[in-house]
Amino acid sequence: MIELLWLLLTILRAVVRPRQDLVLENLLLRHQLVLLTRPTRSRPGTRLRVWDKLLWVLARRFCHGWHGHLAFVTPDTVVRWHRQGWRLFWRWKSRSRGGRPHLTAEVRELIASMSRDNHLWGTERIRGELLKLGIVVSNRSIRRYRWRGPAQARSQTWRTFLHNHAHHIWAADLLTVPTLTFKSLYVLVFIAHDRRELVHVNVTASPTAAWVWRQVIEATPWGRTPRHLLRDRDALYGRDFRQRARRIGIDAIASPIHAPKANSIVERVIGTLRRECLDHLVVLNEQHLMAIVHEIVGYYNQERPHRTLGLETPERRLRPVIGAIRSHPILNGLHHVYERAA
Repeated sequence: MIELLWLLLTILRAVVRPRQDLVLENLLLRHQLVLLTRPTRSRPGTRLRVWDKLLWVLARRFCHGWHGHLAFVTPDTVVRWHRQGWRLFWRWKSRSRGGRPHLTAEVRELIASMSRDNHLWGTERIRGELLKLGIVVSNRSIRRYRWRGPAQARSQTWRTFLHNHAHHIWAADLLTVPTLTFKSLYVLVFIAHDRRELVHVNVTASPTAAWVWRQVIEATPWGRTPRHLLRDRDALYGRDFRQRARRIGIDAIASPIHAPKANSIVERVIGTLRRECLDHLVVLNEQHLMAIVHEIVGYYNQERPHRTLGLETPERRLRPVIGAIRSHPILNGLHHVYERAA
């Protein structure tokens, strides 16, 4: 009976209250009902979101008697939410709008590229290189955008090591060429590792240790000697070849047994000579082979682009970039050379 009387008094009070108060009360009660019936995956209890907390913070600010409609949390909890929002608001309002300007994507990529390509460079060295380019960047920004590879001791790569010593290294090897009369001729090739230049080539029908040594002397005139000469273990070089080479300042290094990749550069150029020249011709005699070899060596050194050199020729030459384009054949049309008329 008492509950019925209380319900009647509540209805009479609602009749005389303003409509906006009833709508606001209905909204708050419905919101709590939604929270209590909202399905959750992580836990069976009520899960409050940021917008739920914000609704009750606004209700505390603009709704009189808001705590009378609150059932699922205490009023102190809403006050705590309001204080957290106040701190977040002033943190956002007090944020720093100054400082250094952000780096462009181009500068960030340049810093990462410098750090990735130069493992021995530190932050200050990269900053100095950027200053040379007119780019002012702080050390803190460089450390932020530097490339970070796997943690290991600083050391140059094998490619860098070989590149730094390539100008001191030559390689030598012999290749055989059959003639029209089924005889074998021998071609001795010397190639420099730095520019892939064929520094000396000669032909013989009867190679001996004395002939090979004479070719070494002819390939190194006026003190033009490499520091290291790679060769295979062919008996044609002679037993004392390394001792004789040391007397003129050359360290003749023999490649391991059954390891042609140890002398891969000269093996590759021999394959190039075969694929691009010797496999397409029939050699008549020693004089014929000598003429062919001299012509293909001139083409190889002066006109043939090399991938390892960035499609440049082993011998650097200034070439005109304007003028009519002309061509002339090499080896009777087996290859053609294209150049602009001066």
